[in-house]
Amino acid sequence: MLYFLKSDISESGVLMTPSEVVFEVTEAVEGGYDARALGYGIFTQGEDWDELKSMVRDAVLCHFGEVDVPKVARLHLVRDEVFAV
Repeated sequence: MLYFLKSDISESGVLMTPSEVVFEVTEAVEGGYDARALGYGIFTQGEDWDELKSMVRDAVLCHFGEVDVPKVARLHLVRDEVFAV
């Protein structure tokens, strides 16, 4: 599923460079974080939050290229916790 902001579509209906890429971030079983871009084939991971941000930046630049790169990457941390009641 692709997510676009209204500002990503021109008045003529042409898709412009996305202004934002959203990543779903989960805690990795072996430690650190895994990040998956929603609507794009971009996957990366980092040992800590700062490394993850750096890896996301590199992955986005690699995927889109220097010219068409979105202005913002949003990291959405998803935490699944199961506990007894």
